[in-house]
Amino acid sequence: MEQNYYSLNRPNKPRILIAEDDSVIRHLICSIVKSEGYEAVVAEDGRQALGILQTDTNFRGAIFDMMMPYIQGIDIIRHMRTEKRFMKIPVMMITSAQDILLIGKTFAAGATLYLQKPFTHEQLISMLHT
Repeated sequence: MEQNYYSLNRPNKPRILIAEDDSVIRHLICSIVKSEGYEAVVAEDGRQALGILQTDTNFRGAIFDMMMPYIQGIDIIRHMRTEKRFMKIPVMMITSAQDILLIGKTFAAGATLYLQKPFTHEQLISMLHT
């Protein structure tokens, strides 16, 4: 799609911002999010996610990959936590990194949840309901 981002439109559904650069994982997350009754607003990298947040604040939650081109997921969270309009949006960070210090930095930056890749369908659903 030629837009900066795309929304998998489901009218009157709570919206989740998803930023993931891997197209397979992005599609999987979107499918699960949609199956749980949410609208998925999707960014292919950190720069797109930040652009979406600059123009759109109506999100129930966000799911960010830690390692993305241009802007890392943790940097998006840091930005969100400095602006009052984003402070209460829960953010789930996903990553394949297994560095315990990185996990700590993620929570220190303001992440609400952390999910290790690879994850199961059930794990993501559980996190969404949390």
